[in-house]
Formats: sequence, C-alpha cells, structure tokens
Amino acid sequence: MQAPITLYYWPTPNGWKISIALEEFGLPYETKLVNIGRGEQFEPAFLAISPNNRMPAITDPEGPDGEPVSLFESGAILQYLARKTGRFCGATERARIEVDQWLMWQMGGLGPMAGQAHHFLHYAPAMEPSNDIPYAKDRYRGEVNRLYGVLDKRLADREFVAGDYSIADMAIWPWACLWARQEQDLGQFPHMAAWLDRVYARPAVQKGRALHKELRKGADQDKEAQKVLFGQKAR
Repeated sequence: MQAPITLYYWPTPNGWKISIALEEFGLPYETKLVNIGRGEQFEPAFLAISPNNRMPAITDPEGPDGEPVSLFESGAILQYLARKTGRFCGATERARIEVDQWLMWQMGGLGPMAGQAHHFLHYAPAMEPSNDIPYAKDRYRGEVNRLYGVLDKRLADREFVAGDYSIADMAIWPWACLWARQEQDLGQFPHMAAWLDRVYARPAVQKGRALHKELRKGADQDKEAQKVLFGQKAR
C-alpha cells in the first residue's frame, strides 16, 4: 500500500488545483492546513518545504528512487503527479506539448491576472485605509476578460483545453470558476461556460473543491488576514 502524500493546503484556487489532482489521480493523501491568513506560511517548518512562502506544497514519502521528495509551486506539483502516475499529461509528445503550454498559460497568465483582479476589485478597497484604484480595477478586469476570450476560442472545437482532460484543466478551472468574483460576464464565453460545467461534473473535482470549504473566508472581510497577506504586519 502506498504511503500517503502530505498536502500543505488552504482552500484557495491554487490549493484546489492539487486537492482536485490528488483526487483525480486516486493517490492517498493527508492534509496539513496552512492558515495563510494567520501567517502559518512563514513558519520555518513550512519554509523548509516552500521557500517562497506560498501554498500548496506536497511531500511524497515515495518520491524518485523511493526516497522522499517535497515540492512547491502548483504547476510543478501537477507535472510531478502526472509523471508519477503516467496520467492526465498527454499520451504522446505532441499531446504533452499541448498540455504543458496550457498549463504554463495558466501559471503565467490567468492565475496572476485573476489574482490581481481579486485583489484590486475586492481586497484593496476594503483595506484600512482603503485603496480603491479605478485604473488597477479596469486593468486587471480587462486582462482577465481578454484571457477568457482566448480560453473560449480554444474550447470552441474541443471538450477540454488540451484535447483530453488533463492537468491543464485542473490548473485552469479553479481560477475560471471564480469568474463572477472577477466581474466577468459568462454570457460572453459560452464555450468556457460549458467547459466549466463539464469539469465540475467530475466527482473528483467536486470532492477536491469541497476540501475544507468551511474555512474559506475572504480576506476582504478579515482585517487581520489583510495585514498578514498584504505585508502590513510584521512577521
């Protein structure tokens, strides 16, 4: 029996990527919560695993050559799990290229832009003092809109972003499912809307998305979390 992977986790879009993936891969895992609103990502034990003080991270006791390995960065974790299991990463080299480029599209584009949209649309205006910046709100709302246009066009003639369901879908969906919070009109993106439903119909996605959902609380309502997350409080 395989030893469980340890998932260092908080219920955020990046955390959901890996909880969904572990469910999809059918790998045993145990969850260690990292409360990012209380600064637990800065504790030395976690920094030894994730030196960029971001979650998720994992520790696999049965890594390469049977030795333990720890990984940070959600995209790297997804690629590692796909290689470990030989699933959801493309059956041919051409298919793998498709998966990798759309995974990188999420890591370098959609994730950062949607994250900034969340920040300037919701968190910054609720900070003390308020930082309600119209230019920033328009800038990131507009860039997310552009990216969803790219995604919608991609999905016009296929069910999933890289052809078959893959780690690219697992990476993109957790951010795209929050389109309303990014102040987007889903009616502009009918192919993306259908894809969102197709992905969420998967039991593993539902289970991974629901992991510790009771702990999800917006930092726009938590003043202490704001101070930690946005560098206003000494660590």
